[in-house]
Amino acid sequence: MQFFKKTAPFYNLTLFYIVTSLILRSVLFFHPITQATFEWVDLLKIFFLGMASDFFVFVIASFFLWLYLTFLSNEKYTKPWGYLLFGFFVSLLIYVTFFNTILNEYGGALPSIGIGFIALKTILFGLLLFLPKYRANIRLGLFSITIFIFVLVIIQNGISEYFFWNEFGLKYNFIAVNYLVYTNEVIGNIMQSYPVIPLFTGVGILAGLVTFLIVKRSKPFLDNLPTFTEKLKNIGIYIALVLVSLFAIPLLAKQEDSQNVFANELESNGLYKFYLAFVNSELDYFKFYKTLPEKEAFALLGNQIEGISGENTLRKIENSAVETHKNVVLITIESYSAEFLKIYGNEKNLTPFLDSLSTKSMLFTNLYAVGNRTVRGLEAVTLCLPPTPGESVVKRKDNKNKFSTGAIFEQKGYSVKYLYGGDAYFDNMQDFFVGNNYDIVDKKTFQPKEITFDNIWGVCDEDMYNKAISVMNKEADSKKPFFNHIMTVSNHRPFTYPNNKIDIPGDAKSRDGGVKYTDFALKQFFKKAQEQSWYSNTVFVILADHCASSAGKTELPMDKYRIPAMIFAPDFIAPQRVTKLVSQIDVMPTLFGLLNFKYESKFFGQDVLKTNYKPRAFIATYQDLGYIKDNVLTILSPKQQVKQFELLLKPKSGIESDFQLYYEEKPLQTQRQDLINETISQYQAASSLLKKKKYQK
Repeated sequence: MQFFKKTAPFYNLTLFYIVTSLILRSVLFFHPITQATFEWVDLLKIFFLGMASDFFVFVIASFFLWLYLTFLSNEKYTKPWGYLLFGFFVSLLIYVTFFNTILNEYGGALPSIGIGFIALKTILFGLLLFLPKYRANIRLGLFSITIFIFVLVIIQNGISEYFFWNEFGLKYNFIAVNYLVYTNEVIGNIMQSYPVIPLFTGVGILAGLVTFLIVKRSKPFLDNLPTFTEKLKNIGIYIALVLVSLFAIPLLAKQEDSQNVFANELESNGLYKFYLAFVNSELDYFKFYKTLPEKEAFALLGNQIEGISGENTLRKIENSAVETHKNVVLITIESYSAEFLKIYGNEKNLTPFLDSLSTKSMLFTNLYAVGNRTVRGLEAVTLCLPPTPGESVVKRKDNKNKFSTGAIFEQKGYSVKYLYGGDAYFDNMQDFFVGNNYDIVDKKTFQPKEITFDNIWGVCDEDMYNKAISVMNKEADSKKPFFNHIMTVSNHRPFTYPNNKIDIPGDAKSRDGGVKYTDFALKQFFKKAQEQSWYSNTVFVILADHCASSAGKTELPMDKYRIPAMIFAPDFIAPQRVTKLVSQIDVMPTLFGLLNFKYESKFFGQDVLKTNYKPRAFIATYQDLGYIKDNVLTILSPKQQVKQFELLLKPKSGIESDFQLYYEEKPLQTQRQDLINETISQYQAASSLLKKKKYQK
């Protein structure tokens, strides 16, 4: 009992964190997105092992709380120590304010932050030193503020985990780490997507009430601060807890081994998941995944990609017909799942224009996005190689002068541009595209009169398309063919767009509205494009960057990666369906085949219309690497893990066989070693070429 009194702040905050996590787990367990059946073993692990994990994680996370509590004492204000310490703080404040320090070397806001912190510390120490009559009240106030901050962080983390689950059906992962880098866009997205004022008001009131209770229960600690000897004992206990926690946390994480992905996610601790995602932002394939001897890997790859030899993918692409240098407009649509289209079974009539355009185009009915983020989609259509573990190439330091679709167009005499309605700084797009010889047209290039509506992500799609048409009109005047890659933004939370455009208000913040407005804006673009001189000489490639959601019962749910894709060029490409299994990385090589381009290729992507094409597709997260072939999904994961699933179609009535989306992923009873080796060869070869800088143009 005495121990709990001497550690009351830590004890009460730990209890609050565990209770908050328990409530969060319960809420996520019953969340509509958690579509799974749980065994009793799963339930025990979710709530009991999860609670243990929460305790050990909080031990580590409470380091600064222990540090603060350790330095709470009355002895340091006695003479002469109090005056010596105050003199030290004053001297330090003078030094950092008027002299050149290491803070100045770093520059930016750091010197101001440092000065402000030291000034505050000096003032507070002075008040506690020179006003002994009010010391207890001042300390109580400062202690209450400290506890309030910890309580607020705990509540805010719980709410953040809920919203992240609501968006992705997962605890924190690599995406959450990325969001920390782009705080402006993310905070703006939250401000525009949720009722922030009522939410924050409620959080503030709740944090205040909890703080009041914890401070009240901690009064015996403040009234009788631990002695020096007692502090040494407490520090020893805390160090012991830290050592146990460092061992226990990864051990408990290894128990997240259920076949049910939702069970593993619910069992996990969000903060630890965030830490893992942060430290594993770049996963070295050769350290974490199964490998083959390099020669064997490339030999197997040669069975899939005809014409390569040696440890590279270089080969000649020949076409017997004369090259056609038509203009090309590539439109990657933000978060556009195949399930939004009527042909795939949607009954809400959200995409009337795309539904109509699909009947006039070369339609890829069975095409899969490689990943679940925009940068993965951009990587796929630009570099045409499988997704490698960790961060997308777009966001890596070594992202320049790659062998790209833009480089092929450049060889053929095209002007090459990337057009984006937001700030291309986001997700490192500007660095990547400029580094690969694309000109950039983004929000910074818009005149005020060209913007009729914008939100945190950028201008609405109509404004972007209008800008694109003006850019293409100028390019057409130069008599030079152009390749313009347009990335849309409107179909992204907060799903706001101009009012009075469609039958769903622009301020309703509805995903259906975002989908329908995106389709509407695309229709307006084609309507205006048809009036331009370059239209009849232009090929339009339209596909999604990724799906609207990647959450599912398995690591890589098939239906969450299926995207619409079509190539439209009246009087040049006859309407038809390509029903073969196709990857997002194959779209541009297929287009080059339609244009009869002759070139040396390093692409893993292939012309799917060629007779030697062997159907397969890639789907992946930042760490789970999937390969679809022969109705089997093979997944490579860190720690040299491999899983295989038989894909059993779950047909939905009223939908043509070409557009069936849903599969049961049944664990394969006997592993297909040939497919495992083939999967390894694809991902290992891509990782090897990037690592050895052999995927340069």
